[in-house]
Amino acid sequence: MNSKLAIGTVQFGMPYGVSNETGQVDSREVENIICLARESGIDTLDTAISYGNCEEILGCQSLDGMSIITKLPEAPLNCNNLKSWMHSRIEESLCRLNVSSLDAVLLHKPNQLLGSSGTKLYNALNSLKEAGLVNRIGISIYTADELEVYCKKFKYDLIQAPFSIFDRRLVETGWLERLYEQGTNVHVRSIFLQGLLLMTKEMRPAKFNRWNSVWNCWDNWLIETKQRPLDACLRYVLSSQEIEKVVVGISSSKDLKEILDSPVQDELFEFPEGLSNIDNDLLNPSNWENL
Repeated sequence: MNSKLAIGTVQFGMPYGVSNETGQVDSREVENIICLARESGIDTLDTAISYGNCEEILGCQSLDGMSIITKLPEAPLNCNNLKSWMHSRIEESLCRLNVSSLDAVLLHKPNQLLGSSGTKLYNALNSLKEAGLVNRIGISIYTADELEVYCKKFKYDLIQAPFSIFDRRLVETGWLERLYEQGTNVHVRSIFLQGLLLMTKEMRPAKFNRWNSVWNCWDNWLIETKQRPLDACLRYVLSSQEIEKVVVGISSSKDLKEILDSPVQDELFEFPEGLSNIDNDLLNPSNWENL
């Protein structure tokens, strides 16, 4: 199952995550993480231009044998040449990463595809493949509902979406199966909800207390089934054959080793009713600042 994992690198370039107590990962620990990942059969690193100085940090490492995925920010509103802008951004990324090409480039916030310049933006994205700068193109989304509009207009090689034991909307809407059947690769992220799902009751920030009924159900279910939160989260997402990669945010080699040692092959347990139809304000970390 290790080959199904990808390393999320946002913590390499900036302090990130509700459970982050150590800040940005130092460069020596980044080297340790990448070394352990490579030795364990993990071959994909997920990054983005907006992840602080993450691309520069990765560019100082040995990335031999690693596939790199990065994400583009939104294009400037008055951009007259989207192709030129996009090629410049990716060439800058290649320079920072110290690599000659990328596995994939995703639009970090693809809403511009739905605007008047959407076709030009998509064609510019495709031109990166034609130029040999990337192998695949795609989008990063926040909810499965977005796929209805994005997939109606354009075709993608890769889609990245949130997915977890709490957030099963990719499955429940049927989109995960549809994407798999049409040959679109799916990478999932936020499987631990920034570490929130791994916290004990005492560790959870008070602003999440409005969902105490959900937390009580979660905590009791883990006790009844004798599962650790980490194992339950990994077991669920890794059990899906339709998912190509599971992106896990890593802040230390110790964290990665714990994930690698998780008994993910054990049986899946039936979910309690209380872990269904969970509020999007809890599932989407971008909403947490307003809680």
